[in-house]
Amino acid sequence: MGNKKKMLFNVTFLVLVFGLTMYGVFHGEDLGQILNIIKTVNPAFLIPGVLCVVIFIWGESIIIYYMMRSLGIMLKKWTCFLFSSVGFFFSCITPSASGGQPAQIYYMKKEKIPIPVSTLVLMIVTITYKLVLVVIGLGLVIFGQGFIHKYLSGMLFVFYLGIALNVFCVAAMLILVFHPRLARNIMVKGLWLLERMHLVRHKQSRIDKLEESMVQYSQTAVYLKSHTMVIINVFLITVFQRLSLFLATYFVYRSFGLKGKSIVVIVLLQAVISVAVDMLPLPGGMGISEKLFLIIFVPIFGVKLLLPGMILSRGLGYYTELIISALLTVTANFTIGKKRLNEEKGIQNVRIL
Repeated sequence: MGNKKKMLFNVTFLVLVFGLTMYGVFHGEDLGQILNIIKTVNPAFLIPGVLCVVIFIWGESIIIYYMMRSLGIMLKKWTCFLFSSVGFFFSCITPSASGGQPAQIYYMKKEKIPIPVSTLVLMIVTITYKLVLVVIGLGLVIFGQGFIHKYLSGMLFVFYLGIALNVFCVAAMLILVFHPRLARNIMVKGLWLLERMHLVRHKQSRIDKLEESMVQYSQTAVYLKSHTMVIINVFLITVFQRLSLFLATYFVYRSFGLKGKSIVVIVLLQAVISVAVDMLPLPGGMGISEKLFLIIFVPIFGVKLLLPGMILSRGLGYYTELIISALLTVTANFTIGKKRLNEEKGIQNVRIL
């Protein structure tokens, strides 16, 4: 019952944010003119843009496949691709992408993957996923002040806030992994403070769950220390994965017949949007991503092509990802775990005979 209410809330929230986003973007605009401009694009450039989205989803599946093998669990690449798709679909429709990993753990459990193992793998995926944004953000702050002042003057606060939130998130996860005792003490004191403020009731079950999670974090630390090259490779794959999605905007730029702007600048501008919105409690950064695009991409697309460019860029970077991952999630629902279930039934039938 609780899961149904949560799903209903997530869907309602998604529809509400989508409606407000559409109103904010298209209110007062000439939709007919926008559609006419979009019709003039060269679709040959949009095809590699769609491939960038597929590569983005596929990249995480390769990481899952690679890490599972390092732990002695042999999976098919297609199964890992479905795991990845499930994660991206639920991340796209839930605030702060909170639903992705629980859904992946659920489907991994159907394949008889132990929860501590799936939690370990997905935690490292999350750390490296956010670490790439931290590296890009801090790299621009340290080495790209000229770039920042030229392109980001209209969104400096949001950009720096995004960096700060991502740094805090990665630091918190690393503390949980490498200093679980310190993390436990902080959490226990935090719970005690909330109880004293009468914001939550005292429950021993919370402490018990905290103890269980600390064991998982300790296991993650052991893995990180004993698989250094694996982590380095995972980070490099994640860099390629994230840049592939940012690259989709470059193909949108070229689809309008535009030239002259550096591919590096366009990719970095799209990365900046991800840095800024990644930690915000909005499904897929919906609303704020569109707003930031319309602010910082003016020098790239110009005023006339800015809104059509945003529509195609977000159409590829979010909505195409949502549609592809949704279709593959349906596939996962009908295929993951079925083979093992049938094998177990076959064994049981043999025993009965």
